[in-house]
Amino acid sequence: MHSVRVVARRELAQYFTSPIAYLVAFAVLVLTGWQFNVDLAQRVGSQPPDGAAVLGSFAFFTLFFAPLLTMRLLAEEAREGTLELLLTAPVRDGDIVLGKFLGAWLYYTLILGLTLVYQAIWLAITTARAYALTPELDLGPVITAYLGIWLFGGATLALGLLFSALTENQVIAGFLTMSVLFILWLGDYAGSVVQSRALAQAIRELSLQAHYATSFLVGVIRFEDAVFFIGVITAALFVATRVLESRRWR
Repeated sequence: MHSVRVVARRELAQYFTSPIAYLVAFAVLVLTGWQFNVDLAQRVGSQPPDGAAVLGSFAFFTLFFAPLLTMRLLAEEAREGTLELLLTAPVRDGDIVLGKFLGAWLYYTLILGLTLVYQAIWLAITTARAYALTPELDLGPVITAYLGIWLFGGATLALGLLFSALTENQVIAGFLTMSVLFILWLGDYAGSVVQSRALAQAIRELSLQAHYATSFLVGVIRFEDAVFFIGVITAALFVATRVLESRRWR
């Protein structure tokens, strides 16, 4: 585990020296801030507050910024030749993959943590005398929504790491990741275009949105949804490790 921590700290430190990582954080906060303001203007004084609403938008934005955070993880190492140095170090391939994934997930968690400011604003509004008619914020659905989006982000980052392991081109890795994530997101709408009910249900079971929007986002924790995200993370990291092992043998 020591080698995993070393790799994870290295990756996390590189995010803080990368302009793309800062641009991603800035873009996410701008977009979620705009979404929060729109939702806030519609709800204050007329509708119950929903702290999880902004996280629904955050999930959609993740489809686009997760590939930007992961496309360089292994592809850049392979292109610059530093991956060979890692492979010759006394570090297992699984530790390299897991460490890089945890570094990316930690940075994602930091960005997600910044959105807590919106919950603080909701709490301030619902406790202010000027908005006494506004119901109090229900923190239960907010907590489950944060848990769900954290697992959701982990799954998208694991898939991005996998595609980064498959190619030495960062752009190709990012494009493939974004395409696959978008297809998995749209899988929830398969029932409207696929006539076979069994096939539509099978496609929906692979949808990222179906395992988040209808459970975690509405305050429900389903065991099968949590297992789905954990399974995607495990499978993607396992395949990425096998790909890295094949590079070592070559």
